[in-house]
Amino acid sequence: MEIIKTKIPGLLIIKPTVFEDERGYFFESYNNEKFQEAGIDVRFLQDNESKSQKGVLRGLHFQNPPHDQGKLVRVMQGAVVDVAVDIRAGSPTYGQWESIKLTGENKMMYWIPPGMAHGFVTLEDNTIFFYKCTNVYNKESEGSIRWNDPDLNIKWGIENPILSEKDQITPFFKDFKSNFKF
Repeated sequence: MEIIKTKIPGLLIIKPTVFEDERGYFFESYNNEKFQEAGIDVRFLQDNESKSQKGVLRGLHFQNPPHDQGKLVRVMQGAVVDVAVDIRAGSPTYGQWESIKLTGENKMMYWIPPGMAHGFVTLEDNTIFFYKCTNVYNKESEGSIRWNDPDLNIKWGIENPILSEKDQITPFFKDFKSNFKF
């Protein structure tokens, strides 16, 4: 397993070691000891899975403290562009974003620590997206930022995504007040 730092502190790319032969493949999608060695000392409390058609954009979502969530995300089938935005007040990368292409083929994962707004857009039909969360869902704590916010200028690679009603009307970043500390 290779763990790669990004420009955003705490946001990590995880490349598992995949063993393949004529039977198929095997890899560790989570190893507590290796994650702790990389500074990811968490306990996962909830797993989520979604299936989406091509062009669906979900995000940018987060949960406010004390119900904030860290997420370990990966694609089991299909492909996404996955985006994390640093929303931790005082962070040197506050308001900056990183993205990665996660696919069922490359099997890479993204560790998204608490204090990040998260979203993804699907690149293929029947994309299955899986994430482990460090806290359970809490509706009163949920928040979001507009996916196409001009101040963030995220390069999603799509003009007219399929959005939920909620994601069409979320606030802009300039109107966001962070409850997260760096």
